[in-house]
Amino acid sequence: MDRRFPKEMAQVPLPKLLDFGRGQCIPCKKMAPILKELSEEYKGRVIIKIIEIYEEQELSRANKIRLIPTQIFFDSKNQEVFRHEGFMDKEQIKKVFDKMGVK
Repeated sequence: MDRRFPKEMAQVPLPKLLDFGRGQCIPCKKMAPILKELSEEYKGRVIIKIIEIYEEQELSRANKIRLIPTQIFFDSKNQEVFRHEGFMDKEQIKKVFDKMGVK
């Protein structure tokens, strides 16, 4: 079993974006509406999930989270293709999706 993903995500053959953060962190709060928007925009093409680090400690450890927020992009075969620490705006995220071949 792949411990880097929530159980329901590991089997889905789609690219994934996991955003590790905490509800109180300012950059995390700023990113939440962006991720929600992108989740709608890329529905059926990418799975986007916000992970609360204190609720998902094992998942955070498995992904070696050092700073929050941290965004990890995975391809459809669950291979990590890009990692970013800190605030990431909508355009930056879309550029990574483009590089991953997500249209």
